[in-house]
Amino acid sequence: MRTAIVTASYHADFERFRLLCETLDTHVTEYTKHYVLVEDRDVPLFRQLQSPRRVIIGEKDLLPSWLKVFPDPLTMGRRRIWLSLKTKPLRGWHVQQFRRIAIADIVEDDAFLYLDSDVAFLRPYDCSQLWRDDALRLLVRPGALTGDSMGEHRRWSANAGTLLGLPETQHSTNDYVGTMIAWKRSSIREMCARIESVTGEHWIAAMGKQRCFSECMMYGRFVDDVEHGAGHFHDQTELCKVFWLAPPPTEDEFRAFVADMAPEQVALGMQSFLGLDPAEIRRILGL
Repeated sequence: MRTAIVTASYHADFERFRLLCETLDTHVTEYTKHYVLVEDRDVPLFRQLQSPRRVIIGEKDLLPSWLKVFPDPLTMGRRRIWLSLKTKPLRGWHVQQFRRIAIADIVEDDAFLYLDSDVAFLRPYDCSQLWRDDALRLLVRPGALTGDSMGEHRRWSANAGTLLGLPETQHSTNDYVGTMIAWKRSSIREMCARIESVTGEHWIAAMGKQRCFSECMMYGRFVDDVEHGAGHFHDQTELCKVFWLAPPPTEDEFRAFVADMAPEQVALGMQSFLGLDPAEIRRILGL
């Protein structure tokens, strides 16, 4: 089974992305290509890191022409906003999710392993481990949505159920949001077709009108609640150890965080919003 690696990124994360590429090239095996999905204006910057196995794709090749990007006047152009007559105004984090889904229309690998720009590999990883014969690993945390801090995740799950045409009474307490997750191309395409059948709209229009969504929750609920798990197996293993919450760690806390990685964890994620200098991350990790 062919597995590609996919990263959706943007210019502010370029140095973090460079570190991802270096550690991925050192430690990761058994994948076909690394596809990098960026806004069109960022393509020249990211092409510095293009290689025979790393392909940079601009969003004009992924997203419909009716979704347009503009400088956001409310931020004096510091941020971007995507507008159309078919959706509510969208931010970059919305559109990165669209890119991650849309790659299934132009690449023919059997599955995609999604990596964020702020991930660095510290140990070897063989992408064939994502498979059991023709079944693909699906990261799931059973019952996690019952937690007090999971209100936003519950809303994402409910909105996914609506777009997938599931009964209002069919709730899920599973969480599917994570780093180093894998999706099947065939299931992505079936998920989009299902959204379009339910809503009568292009899947991006339907999700963009809703605006509050998680692509991870959408895929997980589609696989489990529509496909009834076909072609997948559940796995609760966190392959990437992620520092999720501000404030950023001190150097001693960072070193302790790395030292506490479980044996099955092969990568580290320091969320970009923490503001850690990529050069400092390199220094502390000895990279």
